[in-house]
Amino acid sequence: GDYVKKLTENNIKISMTENGDPYENAIAERINGILKYEFLLIDGFINHVQALKAIRESIDIYNQNRPHLSCQMLTPNQTHLQQVIKSKKWKKKTSKVFTSEVNN
Repeated sequence: GDYVKKLTENNIKISMTENGDPYENAIAERINGILKYEFLLIDGFINHVQALKAIRESIDIYNQNRPHLSCQMLTPNQTHLQQVIKSKKWKKKTSKVFTSEVNN
């Protein structure tokens, strides 16, 4: 589509899941959403240097200062330093689709 054409014309590397399904890479999609909306990286930047600086700072805060429920309220960096692997608090999305019937 137009999106891919615009990226190609500007020599921008396209990075998408193979089938365009966000559930194929749900963890990365979640982190991208947090960076965009919690750290306000969606607001745009004056230039490339400002963008890189803001992204690096946001990733550092995310990894060093932001506790995560999935890490038992530790930061990702604290979790990686643990000697004992903590139990995972996240679940895989099932591929089953549930429907319900409505009886009138």
